[in-house]
Amino acid sequence: MNSDRSELYKISRLNNNYPRYQEILKLHREAIESNQDIYFDPDESNQDIYFDPVTGFAVLTAEFLLKRGYCCGSGCRHCPYESKK
Repeated sequence: MNSDRSELYKISRLNNNYPRYQEILKLHREAIESNQDIYFDPDESNQDIYFDPVTGFAVLTAEFLLKRGYCCGSGCRHCPYESKK
């Protein structure tokens, strides 16, 4: 597990051939970076999700999953933990 905040956006189970892969990593990075402002209002600025531009599904960020503290076994796209069997 890589807990360096500047590298969290790189955690992904997606194959780099997935449609719009680079755009998805960019959205993930932007969501994580929006949480770095120490003066943010949790009700206004905190982004623990982004929306997949291909499917429209909400996707949890690696930072949120890391804060949760465990793998739920659902196959989350950006899970920073070893997958549950």
